[in-house]
Amino acid sequence: MTIHFLNEVDELKDMILALSGRVEAQLEHAVRAIVLRDAQIAARVLDEDHGIDSAEVDIEEECLKILALYQPVAHDLRYIIAVLKINNDLERVGDLAVNIAERAIFLAEQPLPSTDFDFMHMADKASTMLRDSLDALLKQDLKLAIHVRESDDEVDQLNREMYAQIKRSIRREPQHVDALIHLLSISRYLERVADHATNIAEDVIYMIKGEIVRHRFNTYTDPQAEDPDG
Repeated sequence: MTIHFLNEVDELKDMILALSGRVEAQLEHAVRAIVLRDAQIAARVLDEDHGIDSAEVDIEEECLKILALYQPVAHDLRYIIAVLKINNDLERVGDLAVNIAERAIFLAEQPLPSTDFDFMHMADKASTMLRDSLDALLKQDLKLAIHVRESDDEVDQLNREMYAQIKRSIRREPQHVDALIHLLSISRYLERVADHATNIAEDVIYMIKGEIVRHRFNTYTDPQAEDPDG
């Protein structure tokens, strides 16, 4: 490929990394707003969403321009396709951060039920999965992408535990039903963040190996890692 193509890809890489940083910050601030019961932090998350939407459109347009001008093949083509898909996942994580922030604004004014669910544990797991999936993209790290994919079941289990606990809490403290439903929504949003992190990891696997693993429900391993001569 020409030097012009390489320059375009470098610019695209900078754009997707900048967006990933903004989205990670959005999620961190939304979770902090819940923990601190701070409506002002939550409001800033809502204000930032337009910028993320705009960046997502810019990245999509850049990808389409590269495809049209250079018609890349093989790994280069897989990279552009993966960035297109990861771009969409990042925008959706930004939307989920907004959803969490909206719940934070409501909960900041409400007396909270006496639930002992470890909300931060789930938030930390989902945030770590997102960060690791983006690190896998940056470093082209197949093992890290596979690890992210394998981590999704743990967040799913935490979401199921939250659902069961919320049901018990509604029976015990029906006067807090609105707050409890908002907490359940937050749990679901965090579970969706983990799903999007998994999507990103699967796109990194596709980028590196050229294999679509999206509908493989068994654990994916790198064939070369199993073959000492590979």
